[in-house]
Amino acid sequence: MAALIEAINVKRKMFFELENTPFHCLEVDISTPTARGGQTLVRLKMRNLLTRAVFDKTFKASDKFKEPDLEMVDASYLYSDGEGSHFLDQETYETLTLSSEMVGNALDFLVEGALIQLHKYNGNPIGLVLPVQVELSVAYAEPGARGDTSSGNVTKPAKLETGIEVRVPLFIQEGDKIKVSTETREFAGRA
Repeated sequence: MAALIEAINVKRKMFFELENTPFHCLEVDISTPTARGGQTLVRLKMRNLLTRAVFDKTFKASDKFKEPDLEMVDASYLYSDGEGSHFLDQETYETLTLSSEMVGNALDFLVEGALIQLHKYNGNPIGLVLPVQVELSVAYAEPGARGDTSSGNVTKPAKLETGIEVRVPLFIQEGDKIKVSTETREFAGRA
């Protein structure tokens, strides 16, 4: 039997199950009433891990949630096709497929062989977690001209091997490997 979690004990970044669906807590707001007999309410901003929908919902402090049967597995990205994106489980060597809705814009950061973590709910893959930064090669970058710094614009656009475009410093050239933040989609340094 899975453990029960009281709403008052749910913290940011925790996982819980509500109505047989796994959720990820994004924000918690606890409001304690000043009047006697008032109930403490917990407002949760949460993401449905199956549909990726984000919404707010308010619960009583004593409401209970089940702990979800969630598992994180290491996997490497293989390829994408009409069926979805395919990953290789690093433990079982089983090929796992995620639909394009489950992957979202993560393909902007995935190259063949990239290591990520997959969420499995009741044994089935439901989503992925990217690392904070990924290393990608610069496929195209215009040469930076001397004097460009006078305008205060010390970056230039660069197209990366996955197709996304980021702003990079002038010294970055085609073929360079750079680190890109998966959260902000910005240049994070040389690799």
